[in-house]
Amino acid sequence: VQLQASGGGLVQAGGSLRLSCAASGRTFSQNTMGWFRQAQGKEREFVATINWSGGYTDYSDSVKGRFTISRDNAKNTGYLQMNSLKPEDTAVYFCAIHSSGIGTSANTYRYWGQGTLVTVSS
Repeated sequence: VQLQASGGGLVQAGGSLRLSCAASGRTFSQNTMGWFRQAQGKEREFVATINWSGGYTDYSDSVKGRFTISRDNAKNTGYLQMNSLKPEDTAVYFCAIHSSGIGTSANTYRYWGQGTLVTVSS
């Protein structure tokens, strides 16, 4: 499975961005997808996750109410809609596919994209 994240960029605080994660292979539609982020000098942290059908989602407290995760299995693509962005959201954002089941720990995700940089200016 190969994942390609895109949609990052520079945005002012309060603005919005939508990240996309394009996947190859059948594994995408059968597995949980997650978004993680890593700010400079910090550890990678969980952002959001969505199960294979889209019927279950979970978010970190820091983005709950502002970010929305979704997926289109027919297009093998996942999304992260980010609204009301804050400077503290600045990070490289990664999409990932879970090994099995669902979870928020990065070490349970088997496949990773290369990341896309989001920079939020104040």
